[in-house]
Amino acid sequence: MSGGSSNILNPSESSFEAQVLESDVPTLVDFWAPWCPPCRMLKPELERLAPELVGRANIAFVNVDEHPAIAQAFGVSSVPAVFVVRDREVVDGWVGYSPRAAVLARLEPHLGE
Repeated sequence: MSGGSSNILNPSESSFEAQVLESDVPTLVDFWAPWCPPCRMLKPELERLAPELVGRANIAFVNVDEHPAIAQAFGVSSVPAVFVVRDREVVDGWVGYSPRAAVLARLEPHLGE
């Protein structure tokens, strides 16, 4: 599922703070659901992007059916919903499918060196 990239996260309610909010690098959080066709298109795009971002950003996948409390905390009402979290704050976000190039363009300003 993770494609083996070390920067792909699947946080739970108990690990979300440590894995995402306290991360030293920005984290792109993809709120998804298995029944959502655009989610099934976006997730593989993000998995392919992850190896390029090792050491600069993490990608976290949060299944809204399995972790509704995290989705509620972010105000997610539609999926896919994507947020960029850096230093415990949401610095960007959007709803819906975006191709890899568009995701990278949104993430790039927030990446560490």
